[in-house]
Amino acid sequence: MKEYDWHEAGLTVGQVAHRSGLAASALRFYESQGLITSDRTSGNQRRYHGDVMCRVTMIRACQRVGLSIAEIRAALSELPEGQVPTREDWDRLARHLRSELRDRVDQLNDLLAELSPSDQDASALRSG
Repeated sequence: MKEYDWHEAGLTVGQVAHRSGLAASALRFYESQGLITSDRTSGNQRRYHGDVMCRVTMIRACQRVGLSIAEIRAALSELPEGQVPTREDWDRLARHLRSELRDRVDQLNDLLAELSPSDQDASALRSG
């Protein structure tokens, strides 16, 4: 098997799927949602540029945090089109994801507090 430069333009959907661990259908879905882009050959086959590998990694990180497709699209819209993201791009996304996670943790803590009986209610339940 020949070595492949991950930054080389012209990756097929199969190559991106293999390297990213995603199904080709997931890549086609991401493209239909505007999260990644491809060029088309004269035979209408997709060809991805090297930056798609970084974008897929970013998409997966955003999904693990629980962002919606619309939120992921907004986060990725700040990246330069067709270029491998810079260190600053990654740092900006990481700050955004940390903020999202903190907000979600706060929301979950609020929900836990609502579901937990107050100390007085808990004492009454134990003695009752």
